[in-house]
Formats: sequence, structure tokens, C-alpha cells
Amino acid sequence: MSAKVGAISMAVLLAVYVALVGWRAVQFAATGEPVAIGIGIALIVLPIIAAWAIWRELSFGIRSQRLVKRLEAEGATDLGIDTTASGRAVRASADAEFDRFRAEAEAEPDSWRAWMRLGMAYDAAGDRRRARQAVRRAIELERAS
Repeated sequence: MSAKVGAISMAVLLAVYVALVGWRAVQFAATGEPVAIGIGIALIVLPIIAAWAIWRELSFGIRSQRLVKRLEAEGATDLGIDTTASGRAVRASADAEFDRFRAEAEAEPDSWRAWMRLGMAYDAAGDRRRARQAVRRAIELERAS
């Protein structure tokens, strides 16, 4: 829940920032000076890029959460990976189980469930970049079906 609050807070702060910087951009552009117009354009473009990036991340988080909830409802989120008392995956256990999830995704390349579980296994093994790639693939497959 705290991640959602943090994400919403960041989105609200970005909206306030865009409004304030947008006003300053209009003031720069209104001067008519070429350098000030350039600064004004930059002040408009950069926050738009930031808003797009935040929207992309929020969308990824919402969609991946939805898929995890679907897997939970099906009872398919238990990866069989040992965890510590704090709930973190034991790296050696995640590494030992990883090949099973990779083989499952290779056997069923059109299954969003297999790709989501592979993403969860990557995450447990500490490979965040590949975890995000696998989860993105799961999201694409689920949307296509």
C-alpha cells in the first residue's frame, strides 16, 4: 500500500511541477528573445518526457499487480523458493529453481502465466532488468489474449 501512496504522491508532485514550470515557460517564450524562447520550449518538453516516463512506470506497476492477483487467485504464485524470516528470497534457492521457470516459459512461449512466473523468479534471483522484461512480455501476452 505504501508503494501506491508513494507513486500517487510523485504523480501529484509532478503535476504541480509541470504547472509551475509551464507558467515559467510561457513567461520565457513571451519575451521574444531567441534564447528565452529556447529555454521556454525546453521547460515544456522536459516535463512532458518526465510525465510520460512516470505514466509508463505507473502503468507497468498497475498491470503487473493485476497479473499477480490473477495468479494468486489461481494459486500459482508459490514459486517453491525458500525465503528468509523477513520474506526475502534465499538467493541460492532462487538460483536452483530458476531453470524450471525458464523451461516452462520456453515450453509455453505464448503463456502470460509462464512469463509472469519467470519474471517473479528473475526478481527472486535478484536480476531486476530481466524480471521487468519477462513481466512486460507477460503483460503483452495477456493483453493480446
